[in-house]
Amino acid sequence: MDRSTAMGFEIPAASLQSFISLSVVLFIPIYDRIFVPLARALTGEPAGITLLQRIGSGMVISTISLVIAAVVEMRRLKIAEEYGLLDKPNVMVPMSVWWLVPQYALYGLADVFTMVGLQEFFYDQMPNELRSVGLALYLSIFGVGSFLSSFLISAIENLTSGDGRDSWFANNLNRAHLDYFFLLLAVLSAVGLTLYVCCTKYYIYTRWGRTF
Repeated sequence: MDRSTAMGFEIPAASLQSFISLSVVLFIPIYDRIFVPLARALTGEPAGITLLQRIGSGMVISTISLVIAAVVEMRRLKIAEEYGLLDKPNVMVPMSVWWLVPQYALYGLADVFTMVGLQEFFYDQMPNELRSVGLALYLSIFGVGSFLSSFLISAIENLTSGDGRDSWFANNLNRAHLDYFFLLLAVLSAVGLTLYVCCTKYYIYTRWGRTF
């Protein structure tokens, strides 16, 4: 993609990840200083929304970011086809890299809701003697998530390659289908969100935690 800027330098591809951290740094004060007081006035909850609602909101935002990522990738592939670049992976696709920023920003916003909410939940809803265990369970999410992600990518690679076909993760990204992968993740996220909502209906906050 076109990574040039008006100031005459190219944005390093790996630096796009920094937009996640930047959005987290930007949205946390907005959440604490603006969103929470407004939500508190509407709901009467001390924290504006409950811990489970905060986690669920982050899951919704994460799903939306995956859908946006899929749409942007579809647009990139269409432009590559229009310009005859499908078999020229080293040629720049005339599409600005700034199209990728919204999905990274939304992913950071999802972290503000989900990751921070999960950390608070595991700490607040555990007995005082077991709060370190709660934080350990929270951190284990990242390890399990990374393992499942690796397994999913390996399975998709094996299923979509072979017989002369280009896999979803082909080295030639113009022939790959990352858009399908993003859509699959969005569907899995939607399924997970549905199960999460069903489970939260039966959750009762513990007496040693604060009432949210």
